[in-house]
Amino acid sequence: MQSQAEAKYDDSEIKHTQHSEFVSFTVAGQAFCLKITQIREIRRWSPVTILPHAPADVLGVMNLRGAVIPIYDLSARFGLQQTEASERNVVIVVSVHGKPVGLLAESVSEIISINPDDIQDTPPVDSRNTMDYIQGIISHDETMVRIINLDAVITVPEQVIS
Repeated sequence: MQSQAEAKYDDSEIKHTQHSEFVSFTVAGQAFCLKITQIREIRRWSPVTILPHAPADVLGVMNLRGAVIPIYDLSARFGLQQTEASERNVVIVVSVHGKPVGLLAESVSEIISINPDDIQDTPPVDSRNTMDYIQGIISHDETMVRIINLDAVITVPEQVIS
């Protein structure tokens, strides 16, 4: 038989495991988030090396401890206005299919801990990209925070075979 202290510890452990944690951030003045486990690090913005003929949403590349990683402008990727990068912005470093990628955001807001049952489905809209890019919506502090489907937003191009 468990003591009350053990039962309380077990209950709090169960409640904690029932919650998912997300890091919320701002892109084009809008709230988005990623699962905390998807984020490798958050860095201050620093200038990137531009790549010729890169898509408009690829700002260039950055050296991250010896690894050259692409930096995407999430705002442009989402079809919103392009971000005017400044030292106030942040780069969220994530891993997509095992490759590090940087995502430019205006700012990081907070860590949101939420029960997965409280995540709303993305409402059906007449846009395949919206349905693919946003995997759910969290209502948090009177704000609608969109959960990004990282694998859909950033695709790793297949290697070209010559």
